This record gives sequence, C-alpha cells and structure tokens, in this order.
Amino acid sequence: MPKYYPEEEGEEPKPKTACSGIREDLLDCLLKSDCVMKDGKTPRECLQLGHHPSIPNKCHNLRTAFFECKRSILDMRSRFRGRKGY
Repeated sequence: MPKYYPEEEGEEPKPKTACSGIREDLLDCLLKSDCVMKDGKTPRECLQLGHHPSIPNKCHNLRTAFFECKRSILDMRSRFRGRKGY
C-alpha cells in the first residue's frame, strides 16, 4: 500500500517525481524480503534474480506496477490523457 506522511508545519513539501511512491514501496518490500535479509544480497541483485522463491509476490506486483508507471511517462498518448493512475 502506498504510504502517505503528513507534512509538518514549517517544512516545505519535497518535490515528488513521477512514480516515486511506487518506487519507495518496492524498495521497502525488497528490503524486508528474505533475499535481502537472509541471503545478504542487494535489492538490485534480488530484482535481477527474477521470480525467486525468497521474493514475495507483493514485490513482483510492485515491480510490474513501477514498470508500467515508468512506461506511461514515455507514452506520447499520456500527454493528452494524463498518466495512468492519476
């Protein structure tokens, strides 16, 4: 699930890049997976393994969603229709 943090008073909101919420969720999911915790690999190495049993399906679904989000940025039709999910 996407995480939303309330902004504190006096702080300027940080500029969010496209797909940053999904990216944070994917990183969080990978850091909590057995691939990183038990095997001692980096999140990048775990993503390159593909469908490995030590990576939960939630992380694979977030990876697909992140890919689709990034792809929608490059899609010229999105200039007229807007990005998916927004």
